[in-house]
Amino acid sequence: MNHKLRAALYLIVLLTIPQPARALPMIVKVVEYESPAVARKLKFRISLPASYESSDKRYPVLYLLHGFSGDYTSWNTNQPEKVGEQYELILVQPDYGNSWGVNWSESEPGQKNDWEDAIIKDLIGYVDAHYRTVAARAGRAINGISMGGFTALTLGLRHPDMFCSISGHSGLLDWSRGFARKLKADPNAILPERKPEKKIKPAIGLPDFDDQEERTPKGRIFKTVAECEAHDPYVLAATGDVDKMPHINFDCGTEDSYYDYNQDFLLILLARKIPFTYSQSPGAHNSAYWRREIRTSMAIQYEVIRRNLAEMKDGSGEKSQNKATAP
Repeated sequence: MNHKLRAALYLIVLLTIPQPARALPMIVKVVEYESPAVARKLKFRISLPASYESSDKRYPVLYLLHGFSGDYTSWNTNQPEKVGEQYELILVQPDYGNSWGVNWSESEPGQKNDWEDAIIKDLIGYVDAHYRTVAARAGRAINGISMGGFTALTLGLRHPDMFCSISGHSGLLDWSRGFARKLKADPNAILPERKPEKKIKPAIGLPDFDDQEERTPKGRIFKTVAECEAHDPYVLAATGDVDKMPHINFDCGTEDSYYDYNQDFLLILLARKIPFTYSQSPGAHNSAYWRREIRTSMAIQYEVIRRNLAEMKDGSGEKSQNKATAP
C-alpha cells in the first residue's frame, strides 16, 4: 500500500471515530446570603454545569475550601471551573474567613464564631434550598487547600453522614494536635495567637469582612485538650467507625513543609486498613502544585460520587463508600 493511500485511509478512520463533545464553560455566579451561625452576611462562588439552565435534573455538589488568608475567590487561580467543565457537577467556593471551620469555644463580645455550623448547616442548607442539587450524602463531596485541607478532612470525618467523598491538598493536618500540645503544657494558653495583617481586599465585596483583621475571629478556638482532639483528623481517623467514613483522598508535595503531617495521617489510615487514595509528587505549597493536582482529585471525587449515586438509584442504599475503589 502506497503512503498516500495509507494516509487517506488513516484520515477516514479518524473521521469515523466518535469524538468527545467539547466541554462548554460553566455558569459562574457570586451569591450573598445570611449565615445565622456567625451572625453576618457571607458570599460564595457557585459554578453550574453548562446544561444546568436548560435541564431540570439535579446535580451533585463539590465544596472547595480556601486556605488561611484566602476567601471565596481564592480557588480561581487553580482553575477548578476549567477542570469541572467535563463533569456534571456543581462547584461551590465558600468563604469562612480565617476560622478553620470550627465552632469557637469562646468569642469576644459582639462576635459569633460557629463556623462549623456556618458551613454544615447554613451554607449547605442554602445551596440545597436554592439550587437543584442531589441533597444527600451520595451527591455531596468536599475538598480544600492548606487550612481548607484540614477543614475538609476534619468536617468530613466529624460528619460522615454529610459527604461521600472528602479530600485535602497540602493540608495543615497537625493544627489541632499542635494546640493540644500547647494546652497540655499550659492549660491557660490563649489559642490561637492572633496576628492578622491589616490587609484589605475590596474584591470580596463585604465592607465589614474584607480585611484580615475582620476575617480573623477574636476569642479562643479551643480551651481544652478534649476540644482539640474532637477536631483532630488524626484522632478522628484513629477512632471513627471505618464502615461509616466517607472515601478519603489527599495529597502533598514532597517539598511542602506540611509533608510530614500528611505522612502521619497516611500511617493511621494504613494501620486501620481504611481505604483511601493518596498521592505525592514534586511540588511546594503553592498554586502551581494545586493547579496540577486538582485535576486528579476532582476526577477521583467525581467517580466516588458517581458510584454512590448509582447505588442510590438501584436501591442498594448508601453503602460505606470505603468499599468503592477510586479510578
